[in-house]
Amino acid sequence: MTTLNERIGRLGVVPVVVIRDPSRAAPLARALAEGGLPCAEITFRTSGAAEALRRIAAEVPDVLLGAGTVLTPGQAAAARKAGARFVVSPGFDARVVDYCQAHELAVYPGVCTPTEIQNALEAGLDVLKFFPAGPLGGASFLKAISAPFPGLQFIPTGGVKREHLPGYLRLDRVLACGGSWLAPAAWIDEGAFGRIRDEAARTVAVVRGGSP
Repeated sequence: MTTLNERIGRLGVVPVVVIRDPSRAAPLARALAEGGLPCAEITFRTSGAAEALRRIAAEVPDVLLGAGTVLTPGQAAAARKAGARFVVSPGFDARVVDYCQAHELAVYPGVCTPTEIQNALEAGLDVLKFFPAGPLGGASFLKAISAPFPGLQFIPTGGVKREHLPGYLRLDRVLACGGSWLAPAAWIDEGAFGRIRDEAARTVAVVRGGSP
């Protein structure tokens, strides 16, 4: 049986999405899936995030659904109730990690220092978000900081664009990349779902070894 981490690894990219209008959530999810990326991390940066999760879970159930920018156990609980399969946080918060582990909900907290990585190891985690990847130095920094921690994998996010994918994905410590370039909030607001579908397709081509 394919695990959630394996599914994410096969996709190679986790679209990070900010949705202001939940009515656009299902069309967005369909556009990503039609482009070959049936996955979405809906960030808790807007009041409609939980409703957007619910609509995707109900209307596009084949999409691998996650919640991002989760800062509290309460948000994690709301995400789980709405149908999220995984939770992503910008930093390491033991309360959020404990809640997710107690409820068998995959959690990928953000780390950017060796101390944070060690805290995550102590919590029994083996896949972490590396954030903010771009400003910290990108693939070269991740390669250096991950070296002392064999067995860990990372999802670099923050400042990642399509053209950066080859540099990250060639690292065996990278499970996938997270990025908002696939579905900017402005495109969603405009209903530019064909554009999102096409960007997803271009991204999948790069993941499979094509040119950025």
